[in-house]
Amino acid sequence: MARRVHQPRENEEFAFILAMADSPVLAYFYGTWPKAVEACKAMDPVVGDAAEEYAGRLTVVKVDITRCPDPVRRYGVTGAPTVVLIKDGEAAATGTGPMDRTALTRFLDAGL
Repeated sequence: MARRVHQPRENEEFAFILAMADSPVLAYFYGTWPKAVEACKAMDPVVGDAAEEYAGRLTVVKVDITRCPDPVRRYGVTGAPTVVLIKDGEAAATGTGPMDRTALTRFLDAGL
């Protein structure tokens, strides 16, 4: 995962990153249980590429669903992988399931 991707270890750290972001936030929710691991591992480089491509226009956060349950509840995440584009603290768009680079770019361009 690219250095431009924040990885909060707890709810409070996620909230801090969200509060300090000076751009929309792409929250990439991932899971570590067996059925989610493969799809999430496939999305990791896609999200990393997006963090590089949209640097300065987008803050990217990789959120472990198990470690940070508060944003999972707040944004209605029901599975992994899920991406949520957050503007001013509110979900502007949500995408579920694995996405390739083209799909994620389309998702971001439509929401930004």
